[in-house]
Amino acid sequence: MHLNDQGYKKVKKKYLKFLKSQEIQSEPFRDKLGQLNNFFLPMCEKIYKNFINGKKTKVIGLTGGQGSGKSTISNILKIILKEGFKLNTVTFSIDDFYKTLKERKKMSVKISPLFLTRGVPGTHDTNLLFKCLRIMKRSKFKKILIPKFDKSIDDRMEKNKWQKIKKKPDIVIFEGWCVGVTPQKNKDLLAPINALEKEKDKKKVWRRRVNKELGSNYKKIFNEIDLTIFLKVPSFKHVFQWRLLQEKKLIATSKGKKTMNKKQIKNFIMYYERLTKHMLKNLSKKTYCVIDIDQKHRLKSIKFN
Repeated sequence: MHLNDQGYKKVKKKYLKFLKSQEIQSEPFRDKLGQLNNFFLPMCEKIYKNFINGKKTKVIGLTGGQGSGKSTISNILKIILKEGFKLNTVTFSIDDFYKTLKERKKMSVKISPLFLTRGVPGTHDTNLLFKCLRIMKRSKFKKILIPKFDKSIDDRMEKNKWQKIKKKPDIVIFEGWCVGVTPQKNKDLLAPINALEKEKDKKKVWRRRVNKELGSNYKKIFNEIDLTIFLKVPSFKHVFQWRLLQEKKLIATSKGKKTMNKKQIKNFIMYYERLTKHMLKNLSKKTYCVIDIDQKHRLKSIKFN
């Protein structure tokens, strides 16, 4: 399905309004209509075509390194699918399913102190996430609550702030930095990848547990995904630069809540380094759609496998 003129105008208006609300002074969006026409509309046309074939709820996995633009792009896709293709679309992040601070404290004592820091597989409530995905895909839908996580307090929000899904979705956009990632080979876990692993995971307990989680609890979740879109960053060093920008946005919108400085971010992204590099090396061949992002944070090319 291609949009008619009226549908396109409606999408364009909402899309530009959304981008304006997201811009911060140092990082304006470039080539807005080019990105809409060459990237976002073709993606949505493919998603629509896939939905129409079976008319069942489709889960779209949107994955990519930190700061690659997952939450912005998931909101853009939602606008287009809703306004242009009349599809009831729900978006949420794997980040919303982080275990509570209390649960991670227990893990940090029982398994490895590194599990206190949210981010890697093992720090999400996989049972709740799997249950939510299954309910949304079920033909007999019932109302559901999706948790919300507040990064500024590093804990889950109160239940009255959770996202309420009252109607069965046509499309679920499930975004997250490690969505769809596969486990590494055991031999690839042997050498530490950075100072964090070298100093704080000498016995490889943390990274082995992360890998084990990927091969079991996370595999079960990722099997629920119908199509995966991979936002491929140029290299891991760009993750640091873009994560800094994310923090800048957080500072601008969080009204005095706790945020991270440059040194803290540098330390924080070490937790993500191993799997981000693994994804950059292996995920392009396994995903439905690969979008290359250039060094200036622009969408460079799109490829459907």
